[in-house]
Amino acid sequence: MSPSDLGQSLKPFVFLDLFDTEGGSISGFGLHPHSGIATLTYLLEGSVRYEDTTGATGILPQGGVEWFKAGHGAWHGGGAGESGRSRGFQLWIALPPEHELAPAESIYQAPQDIRRIGPVSVLLGKLGGVSSPLSAPSSMNYLAVRLKAGESWRYAPPTDHTVCWVALGSGSLVAPDLIQAGELAVFEPSMMEIDFHAEADAEFVLGSAASHPYALVLGRYSVHTSQASLRAAERHLAEIKAQLQREGRL
Repeated sequence: MSPSDLGQSLKPFVFLDLFDTEGGSISGFGLHPHSGIATLTYLLEGSVRYEDTTGATGILPQGGVEWFKAGHGAWHGGGAGESGRSRGFQLWIALPPEHELAPAESIYQAPQDIRRIGPVSVLLGKLGGVSSPLSAPSSMNYLAVRLKAGESWRYAPPTDHTVCWVALGSGSLVAPDLIQAGELAVFEPSMMEIDFHAEADAEFVLGSAASHPYALVLGRYSVHTSQASLRAAERHLAEIKAQLQREGRL
């Protein structure tokens, strides 16, 4: 999904990419700018190299998380890590006005830093008594779930969450309709619990949130709530670009 299509209905979740690469470069992972959003990258398999203009650089391993809250503007990127296949999800989250022009923040979590409950890794938000150490910009949950064939799991959305979707990285899932690998399914607003049953070993992510009540004002790599905020961030991104060019990084 992207901010110009399904993201309009699922905001604050505005972009989702399921990437799958065998060595070489990862499309869209070269050094590039963002503002007005937070990105969360979760590795299902393999590893990726990362860097950003907050000064961080390294290798994100399988099961790790990159949290990059771009705010008023920053650049990040990377590419293939160690040799072999790399698979994962990258999610964009639209920030509310009080966060969209804040300083950039980047946090890189090793697999052992991710908090879990049953088959669920809590990437953002809270499930049961388990909370992510990452601070979500608004009321939301973002969960990664692994089920073996024949296993079931039930999700009870918080009462203020009117947005809910699931995206399947591998396997097949019934919830109650059949969802296949590579598909994203959207649930109607409801306070009912959602039952998931794996017909084959399944890896999926689920997002639920209170709806983002602001317009999506789009730049090439940015999402803001107003033209004024977008212009302010683009000026800052241009300053960073000039510095990167002076350093020979672009």
